[in-house]
Amino acid sequence: MGKKYTDSAKLIEKNRAYDPAEALALVCQTSKAKFDETIEIHIRLGVDSRHADQQVRGAVVLPNGTGKNVKVLVFAKGDNVQKALDAGADYAGGAEYAEKITAENWFDFDVVVASPDMMGVIGKLGKVLGPKGLMPSPKAGTVTPDVARAVTEAKAGKIEYRLDKTNIIHCPIGKASFGVEKLTENFNTLVGAVVKAKPAAAKGQYIKSCVIASTMGPGIKINQTKLG
Repeated sequence: MGKKYTDSAKLIEKNRAYDPAEALALVCQTSKAKFDETIEIHIRLGVDSRHADQQVRGAVVLPNGTGKNVKVLVFAKGDNVQKALDAGADYAGGAEYAEKITAENWFDFDVVVASPDMMGVIGKLGKVLGPKGLMPSPKAGTVTPDVARAVTEAKAGKIEYRLDKTNIIHCPIGKASFGVEKLTENFNTLVGAVVKAKPAAAKGQYIKSCVIASTMGPGIKINQTKLG
């Protein structure tokens, strides 16, 4: 570990679970890289992602965005192509982009939006988009007839949250430069959405653990009993 990481780690009590406000103040303090570090949250849930009725997945617009310039690719046809571009999409079109992805291994985008009439084209990309977390879905609001709205939301800081195979959700909640107040607003919005998405089939403790960290900094445990 580098000197900056070691110095940052000294500020954190190893076995302590912090209140969210304290943890967010600390994560800003321990972000010492020369670039504006992303602050990420990692939430372990008491569910089993192998069961369809215990899946936790959705999307939420962070009030202060993510601090990242999000590139959006839209699969659409007819008037929807221009509507998507007018809303700020970086790319919009049909089969030509599917071909570019498969033939050139092209992934110069962060979010994929599709109108329902393009699912025939999108379906064939499942094997390449799925593993990268880029496959659009109705649940995340990225398969929709209103592609312009989906583009606007993605650009405004809409993020998708979903369980990985170890039942953990990993999400960015902003940049270190946001400061405690804005990070707290984003944190509360995301955690609130995850709590609201609790499956009826989930038994026992829902939020098992929660850790936040900057890109290059140490993890800070949050007292999960304060998270609803």
